Amino acid sequence: MLIADLDDIRLHYRIDGDPDGAPVVFSNSLGTDLRLWDKVIARLPQTGLKYIRYDTRGHGLSDSTPPPYGMGTLVRDVERLMDHLGIKDAVFVGLSIGGMTAQGLAAKRLDLVRALVLSNTAARIATREIWAQRIADVEKGGVEALANATMIRWFTPAFRATDEFRFWRNMMVRTPADGYIGCSHAIAGTDFYTTTASLRLPTLGIAGSEDGSTPADLVRETTALVPGSQFHLIRKAGHLPCVEAPDEYARVLSAFIAAQAH
Repeated sequence: MLIADLDDIRLHYRIDGDPDGAPVVFSNSLGTDLRLWDKVIARLPQTGLKYIRYDTRGHGLSDSTPPPYGMGTLVRDVERLMDHLGIKDAVFVGLSIGGMTAQGLAAKRLDLVRALVLSNTAARIATREIWAQRIADVEKGGVEALANATMIRWFTPAFRATDEFRFWRNMMVRTPADGYIGCSHAIAGTDFYTTTASLRLPTLGIAGSEDGSTPADLVRETTALVPGSQFHLIRKAGHLPCVEAPDEYARVLSAFIAAQAH
């Protein structure tokens, strides 16, 4: 168990793969933790690449601080984590709010980010009104109040019929309410359209055809803001294609990483 003490926050992180390899950093979605990437990392090359993942503030084993959070705070968290670990020139993979963090980090610290993977994310996700209602629901009934509707947006009917599905629901509802609310505020206050359109680095967008949280066209639109970017649609997968279709996800990600001569 690895903990980075960054003064005002302690972040839980994990390192897999080749300790001397080129860095690939992963950032999780709202309501999950670093286990989101288990299946994909198990399918990626285990030599030549070092995989660093962490629990976003308010998630997993990282500290949960009082809400609200700003997106700048979440970007600064991973910026300080990478500086703490001496990591630069990484391929940065972010899913949903992790993809927003990725966009903000690339705009702020291009020395840390060699290439971006924007998975099931957007420059702006939903509306302030939608997030205000979700925050109010969690304040009243905990994360459980959002669970059923969220699972429908996240996963296909076929996956929701599997035994594994229940564990992802458990992961979401065990997210601290402060962490969920804090990160919801961060998403609600973020509009990266202008910021992301200014980026000039290799970028891959990944979407799920059945994603009810960040529909494929929204992911495609955000990815297209970066000149020369690539986009890949994973069919029959929802908001977490790294869970529902890990073979395809790992194949596409591995090819993109290799293309960066990383």
